Amino acid sequence: MPLSPTAPPTLATDRLRLRPMRADDWPAYAALMASARARYMGGPFASAAAWGMFCADHAQWDFLGCGALMIEERDSGRTVGQIAVNAGPLFPEHELGWCLYDGAEGRGIAAEAAQRMLDWARDTADLPTLVSYIDAENAASRRLAERLGAQQDPAAARPGPDDLVYRHFGAPRGT
Repeated sequence: MPLSPTAPPTLATDRLRLRPMRADDWPAYAALMASARARYMGGPFASAAAWGMFCADHAQWDFLGCGALMIEERDSGRTVGQIAVNAGPLFPEHELGWCLYDGAEGRGIAAEAAQRMLDWARDTADLPTLVSYIDAENAASRRLAERLGAQQDPAAARPGPDDLVYRHFGAPRGT
């Protein structure tokens, strides 16, 4: 179910601001995608591939009514990662995805951002279901999906044969 094109929202939690992407977010994003931290997303990625991903993360809002937001600490203004509801030809279903920059782990930031994005997907975007595609070796992301209440859905379509699918809410499409 495609959403209507929309401008990216700004969402907030007590500690975080989830805001639209800006051009000055590119250097930190590129560094993450070039690092070993990107291995669970199919990386590390060369600059050209990472740039395409960065642009697609933003363009989804205009084309598909969802996309990526940057995770920013409200107190410091420091950008610490990205949260997204992804769609389009690379994703069999709307997908909740997250990544944190080095040093942002272990403080509940990903969980807080992901819960806020889940709330947006359910309450504002009115998505009937949402999944996360997670590399089987990514134990931290698997734990986060489970902490958010998602359960593995072995029958769900997946972008890659080794991806695990965690369903956050709702039934799969077509049921």
